[in-house]
Amino acid sequence: MERHFDEELNELNKDILRMGALAEEAIHRSIDALQKRDSQMAKSLIADDVKIDELELAIDERCIDLIARHQPMAKDLRFITVGMKLNAELERIADIAVDIAQRSLELIDKPVLKPLIDIPKLAATAQKMVRMAIDSFVTGDVELAKKVMIGDSEADALRNNIQDELVKDYIAKDSSTSPRAVQLLLIARFLERICDHATNIAEDVIYMVEAKVVKHHPEKL
Repeated sequence: MERHFDEELNELNKDILRMGALAEEAIHRSIDALQKRDSQMAKSLIADDVKIDELELAIDERCIDLIARHQPMAKDLRFITVGMKLNAELERIADIAVDIAQRSLELIDKPVLKPLIDIPKLAATAQKMVRMAIDSFVTGDVELAKKVMIGDSEADALRNNIQDELVKDYIAKDSSTSPRAVQLLLIARFLERICDHATNIAEDVIYMVEAKVVKHHPEKL
């Protein structure tokens, strides 16, 4: 029975890894569509979100079934419950990538406002944080989870730089740029929010491994 339970936990782990890969890919595709001004790529990403939604539901059902049948305790219970929380965070990350694709569609048929420099940097930071957060879950690496949490300040700084430039150099100087600038502002905020979700995952990993709650209590690090 115990061996069978371990195998089921391993399958859950694989499903969450798959969910993480899809969420990370969605971030990349959303920004790629923006940079390449590719409306078909953006629309394809939006259409594919249903697959991620279906996987989220399947993972939730697997977690509930494991708890109901095996009544796990201590670390195994934390693994499953944190797995459910990660599942929700990753699905939300994929939803945000869809939001970015939708904003990109608003920009693709309009003149380019400015070269995209900091937004791709922020997207790369978001992808890296998501990847590290998932890796920390799979390996139970608390130090890696802490690095994710520390990286959130870098994402905040990039978002602030983007916001300052768009407001001061474009919106304030020429109101006709506002519709395009606002879309870019929203994209930057969406990317920063993805980083927040990665941070949430890292906090949950620390709880899973050490049974220590650091959410809202960074001093515990």
